[in-house]
Amino acid sequence: MSDLDGARRSFAVRVSRAHGDWRVELLADDAGDELPVLERALGEPGADAWPPPFVVVVDSRLYFVVLRHGPGGMVRALISDATMLEWVLAAEVVERYGIGVDTEGAFDDDESGWPGGDLDVFADDGLPAAELRPIVTADDLWADEMVERIAQRLGFADELAAAVAP
Repeated sequence: MSDLDGARRSFAVRVSRAHGDWRVELLADDAGDELPVLERALGEPGADAWPPPFVVVVDSRLYFVVLRHGPGGMVRALISDATMLEWVLAAEVVERYGIGVDTEGAFDDDESGWPGGDLDVFADDGLPAAELRPIVTADDLWADEMVERIAQRLGFADELAAAVAP
């Protein structure tokens, strides 16, 4: 997935798991900027087994967003770089889910991004915040490479690669 000949790749997928088997469905070849469409792709809260499905959007390889229903149907959100507010989807996610953005201290000396939102979004799948944080703060990875690492860690890397293959 990360061998994209330098092209900035965007995509949106819905990831679910039934009976231990992962399923990845391509929602769009490019990252959508319609947050309500992505929220609807989650389906109805409680309609699927636990843990619930999630939507992952990679926008121009610059940042990614994860949306997932939590207990009670509340949508949990994670954004890999909450400072990308010039991008429509990033700004909508930050505003809708009340994700704090520290633009003054957002960048350190190496200008790595600033993740925001629910870093425990994958905890029910076996990837707690303490293990996710090093992935989303790695300054040597593009957003699609971060998502690829998450997929490898959770066990759906092959399904993801097949879904987003050109």
